[in-house]
Amino acid sequence: MAKNIEKQGARSTHGQIKGQTTMMTFLEFEKPIAELEGKIRELRSFSGTGGDVDITHEVGQLEGKLGKLLRETYKGLKPHQKMQVARHPERPHMSDLVTHLFDEFTPLAGDRAFGQDEALIGGLARFRGEACVVLGHEKGSDTESRLKHNFGMARPEGYRKAIRLMDMAERFGLPVLTLVDTSGAYPGVGAEERGQAEAIARSTDKCLSLQVPVISTIVGEGGSGGAVAIAAANRVLMMEHAIYSVISPEGCASILWRTNEKAHDAANALKITAHDLLKLGVIDSVIEEPLGGAHRDPERAMNMLGDGIEASLREMAGIDGARLKELRREKFLNIGGKGIS
Repeated sequence: MAKNIEKQGARSTHGQIKGQTTMMTFLEFEKPIAELEGKIRELRSFSGTGGDVDITHEVGQLEGKLGKLLRETYKGLKPHQKMQVARHPERPHMSDLVTHLFDEFTPLAGDRAFGQDEALIGGLARFRGEACVVLGHEKGSDTESRLKHNFGMARPEGYRKAIRLMDMAERFGLPVLTLVDTSGAYPGVGAEERGQAEAIARSTDKCLSLQVPVISTIVGEGGSGGAVAIAAANRVLMMEHAIYSVISPEGCASILWRTNEKAHDAANALKITAHDLLKLGVIDSVIEEPLGGAHRDPERAMNMLGDGIEASLREMAGIDGARLKELRREKFLNIGGKGIS
């Protein structure tokens, strides 16, 4: 559960401007943080009325308490709480990341077989001066865009489009950068009729067979085959409060306990957090987020992500295509060998 509270000076990538009054969404476990920020806001409003009382010191003390509370809260997040942060509506989305991190983005549409899938978007771009192919899931940021992008749940034509773009990247020797943020592939009847499982399998196989660098980042949710289809990469990065799992906690709970009410227990058991997955060797690196999560400072979070991608590209510079493919194969064959006792 989350609630909206007005926040002075918040900034977001979704059309909000620094210094304006915006709405910050607080998660259930952030209730003490919301209350403290409310007190700070009230004091600032009082000081802005032109009174003679100087409350700068009081505001400073409360801001110090707020910083400490944020550090303590986010240092001890449980898996089911990280799941809530990963799904926060104000986290940077694919469209935000493309706008902030890439230049000259040229979107390419359609799978040349059935149609265009808006849940998985991609195209040609430049990342810090280097030409590349970028593709990823777009969830949308409001009701209209979420419906347009099907909440980031791609259909078969989305994965076939991804295959087409990856073929193009290999043809022109361009690195492939993927940004994963989906609860899973779309489970609808139409998607199954058009070969959802086959499209996911072929997309995964294409990732594994490419002879160009492939870097994937789990930026929010990495759900099931819908995520793996574009995440079988040389380097799999994961943002600190993102989640990555073979099935959503809700789906797991509905299978094991026949109720979604056990989703918290499933999240705790599934090893869905970045640090757990790093120990298991499923991912290669954790991208730190600003204090309080990427939604509190999207611009800084995106810059940190960009630095991580750039470092991974530098690591693979000069490695020939056949070796890149071989290293990718070895990486996935060895998954699970780390951290098991």
